[in-house]
Amino acid sequence: MSGDMTESHGSYSETAGIIPRVLYNLFNKLEGRENTVKCSFLELYNEELRDLLSIDETVQVKIFDDSSKKKAIVLQGMEETYIKSAEEGSRLLQNGSYKRQVAATKCNDLSSRSHTVFTITVHVNVTDDDGEEILRTGKLNLVDLAGSENVGRSGAENKRAREAGMINQSLLTLGRVINALVDKASHVPYRRV
Repeated sequence: MSGDMTESHGSYSETAGIIPRVLYNLFNKLEGRENTVKCSFLELYNEELRDLLSIDETVQVKIFDDSSKKKAIVLQGMEETYIKSAEEGSRLLQNGSYKRQVAATKCNDLSSRSHTVFTITVHVNVTDDDGEEILRTGKLNLVDLAGSENVGRSGAENKRAREAGMINQSLLTLGRVINALVDKASHVPYRRV
């Protein structure tokens, strides 16, 4: 999702991932428009949430349903950082990525041990056909999932084997959630039992 995050002549590098490409394309589209853009970067590691942009790494991020709003999920304790350029967004992505949980396995020197969500929220002032100003808001969640892992092939032992089990279980839970949403099920199993 992030790929090569270095800049090349005021743009993303040839081997950049989806997130840097989205940032540069977004700011190209927003050029000349009144706007605000903010980002957040969340990690799910061993069933715990962590804000990768927070300076204070002891702050716990909590997730819960907002009873005042129907079907609203709230993340308490997560920072959102305003950015004015794709370069600033790429720097946030780089800084947060340094904090991400990774480890060497037989299959990969820098195997991600967590799932992450990089969220970009955009507010743009536009004028409609009647000359009235309207504030439009959009939110894009860019999700980077840790890949499922064959414990025997990766050589994971002890802590790494438990991590691999948690990764595989969370991917299975995600699959169940997606299936329930697609099937418009009356219950969506967001949490594993």
